[in-house]
Amino acid sequence: VQLVESGGGLVQAGGSLRLSCAASGLTGDDYAIGWFRQAPGKEREDIGCIASSDRSTYYADSVKGRFTISSDNAKDTVSLQMNSLQVEDTAVYYCALDYGLHGSGWCRFATFVSWGQGTQVTVSS
Repeated sequence: VQLVESGGGLVQAGGSLRLSCAASGLTGDDYAIGWFRQAPGKEREDIGCIASSDRSTYYADSVKGRFTISSDNAKDTVSLQMNSLQVEDTAVYYCALDYGLHGSGWCRFATFVSWGQGTQVTVSS
């Protein structure tokens, strides 16, 4: 499977960006897509995830209410809508995939083994 992120860029604080994660080469219909980010000098941070089976989602507290994950199963694409961006949201954003049923919000327990190359998001003050 190949994951490709897009949509990153430079935005002012308070603005919005929409990232996409396009999956190709899928070998199953049931999977979870997770979003992560890593800022310079910091550990990778979990943002949230979505299950293909029931489109249930999970969000980390740091982004809850500002970020929304959605999926278009027909296009094998998952989006990350980021609103009210803050300087602290500056990071490289990655999507990742794990096969299997992860419905009812259980995608947060997935073991993500396939990763995209990442896309840079920079929020200026």
